[in-house]
Amino acid sequence: MDDFLTADQAARVLRLQVKRVQALARAGRLPATRIGRKWLFPRRQLEARLGPGAAARPRVQISGRNQLDGTVTGIGLGDVMAEVRARIGEQEVVSIITRSSVERLGLKIGDPVLVIVKATDVMLGRP
Repeated sequence: MDDFLTADQAARVLRLQVKRVQALARAGRLPATRIGRKWLFPRRQLEARLGPGAAARPRVQISGRNQLDGTVTGIGLGDVMAEVRARIGEQEVVSIITRSSVERLGLKIGDPVLVIVKATDVMLGRP
C-alpha cells in the first residue's frame, strides 16, 4: 500500500501553503483521497511530480515562499540580458535575467532549476 501524507505534510513536500494544496486536491489537480474532512496524498505520486532528486535538493532560504522546481527549456542570450524559459509541470515560466547570471550559473537546456516567484501584482485573465 502507498504511503500517504496529510495535507500539512504534502504542503511541506510540495513547498506550498496548506490551503493551496487542499484547493488543488478539490480541483482534481493533485492526486488525493478525502476521508471525512481530511485529505490524504500518496507520497510517491507527489514526489514524482517534483522530478528526480527534487526531494533531496536543499531549499534556498529567502523571503520568497514560492519556490518551484523546474527544468530549463530555452535560453535566449542578448548582449546584456537573457530570456530563460523553465517548465514547471505542464506550465512554462519565463525569466529575464542578466547574461552574466546565465553564465555564472552555467545554465543549459535540460538543467534543473529552482524557480522563485516574488511578485507584488498578480493579474488574471478570462477568455
